[in-house]
Amino acid sequence: MTATIAYQGNLRCEAVHTQSGSPIETDAPTDNRGQGARFSPTDLVCTALATCLLTTMAIKATDMGVELKGSTAQVQKHMASDPRRISQIDLNVTLQTTEAIDDKTKTILERVGEACPVMRSLHPELVVNLVYQWV
Repeated sequence: MTATIAYQGNLRCEAVHTQSGSPIETDAPTDNRGQGARFSPTDLVCTALATCLLTTMAIKATDMGVELKGSTAQVQKHMASDPRRISQIDLNVTLQTTEAIDDKTKTILERVGEACPVMRSLHPELVVNLVYQWV
């Protein structure tokens, strides 16, 4: 089992990660009768994409002798209303390395990120605008 989820009332849920006991709370967003005081479930989908992409890239980078510590991602969710769903995710990834790397290595790492498990799990109609910036 991955997690146990309990509805807390007032459109809030608490999920507890089975292996670690780490909790996450969610709220419905303010545009859907919620308080917006926590991540919404759709926020978590977008956040999962960003963290999966960075983690997958970091795994490959480590195998290549490259350190990506300090890299960041900013994610913006766009919702559609009929049916209500995530219609677009804008993801800006800033990659920082401790040493200069060549364009071939950058391309390999970018392709690994684009093939992360969450990206592969998203509906093909979902638009993902992904921009990499190497610093």
